[in-house]
Amino acid sequence: MTEGNALLPANAWPYNLILMRLALGLALGLLIGLERERRGKEAGLRTFGFIGLLGTIGGALGTSYAISTLALTGLLILILNISSLRANLGTELTTSAAMMVTAMAGILCGRGHTIAPAAVMVTATALLAWKERLADFSMGVSEGEIRSAILLAVLAIVIYPALPEGAVGPWRLVEPRTAWVAVILIAGIGFFNYVLWKMYGTRGTELSGFFGGLINSNFTVIELVERVREVGAAYVGIAYRGILLAIGAMIVRNATLLLILAPQALVRSFSAFGLMLGTAALLVVLSQRRTRDPSEGAAPDIHLDMPFSLPQALKYGVIFMLLHALGALTQRHFGDTGFYFVSIAGGLLSSASAVAAAAALAAQDSIPAATAGVGAVLASFTSVVFSLSFVLRSRSGGLIGRLALSMVFIAVAGMVGLLLSHYAEPWVRTLLVNLE
Repeated sequence: MTEGNALLPANAWPYNLILMRLALGLALGLLIGLERERRGKEAGLRTFGFIGLLGTIGGALGTSYAISTLALTGLLILILNISSLRANLGTELTTSAAMMVTAMAGILCGRGHTIAPAAVMVTATALLAWKERLADFSMGVSEGEIRSAILLAVLAIVIYPALPEGAVGPWRLVEPRTAWVAVILIAGIGFFNYVLWKMYGTRGTELSGFFGGLINSNFTVIELVERVREVGAAYVGIAYRGILLAIGAMIVRNATLLLILAPQALVRSFSAFGLMLGTAALLVVLSQRRTRDPSEGAAPDIHLDMPFSLPQALKYGVIFMLLHALGALTQRHFGDTGFYFVSIAGGLLSSASAVAAAAALAAQDSIPAATAGVGAVLASFTSVVFSLSFVLRSRSGGLIGRLALSMVFIAVAGMVGLLLSHYAEPWVRTLLVNLE
């Protein structure tokens, strides 16, 4: 038999290349096998290592061998489950699924993929390692939270594709898909941080304030102020740090919206957002270094509503479209000053919607990126000042005075950042031109 008729292309494999693929398949199998071994499972480190190698070899040999690899893995799973049932230990469904995933990832390695199988195996290992945390979380999920998650998926997957593309209306000011992207983005950030808050939120005021601020900074401030009214002066220090971190979280959220929707706008306002966030963090650190009163009390139980619901989605959408249209009109007729006025007013309604509207206008080249960045900072200013109105309800002179002074520092830091961006813009532009 000649070499051309050989069933296996043994001599066609570059040694270094196949060795790297085998090493990756083995490493990924050992990764998930280590987690199974730690939990005392029958299929552990060596078994998953062999499955990773087997999948890699099957993928390298071709489609038929890859299918045979899956069949052999299925046979191994069958033997494992029969053995487990005979020992009255029940079925090993999770381990069986992990073995099939390992075989598929090995096949991908054999085909020459690297990032995809690595990402799959890291995700699978995380799901196995976080068993208890995920189980505790799922047991605490309410029916309303499940409905909200399904609604978010429907809005993103079902409604968005049905919306018309491009601008609509007599003046072509509104783009339904752009508005809906902003709605989904804001709601998605809120939902994700609601999950984090639910997992860690009651472990400290700082953590609760930060996660709560990512969802709704004003609501978090109201909760902390109510606790001050209940506990009294002993709780002022905790509430002060929690409110500052809620404000810092709002700044992070708004900057993230700019980063996703209009990165150029964030470049023009990064110094302002950075200085505002840095000032808030510095004030929190200085407060923590002070001697705390032992009677400050326990961390607050912040009762946040669901971060996503149909009325909230419609509110975000309406505010976004209103600010989007008004921002475009005022910018056309009154220049940047008119747009800044709309941004300030929008910060009273929803700073997230105001920032998203500014970013969308910049992405469509309706306004300059620098103008959108300044508008986003102004909307954040308004939200910071507006939160002080809730603090006044505490009737605590110490808290009101400290927060008023702190907010002045944060606002001044933001203004300094805007000035730095303005004066540095020609240098940055020259630098970018030279780099090109």
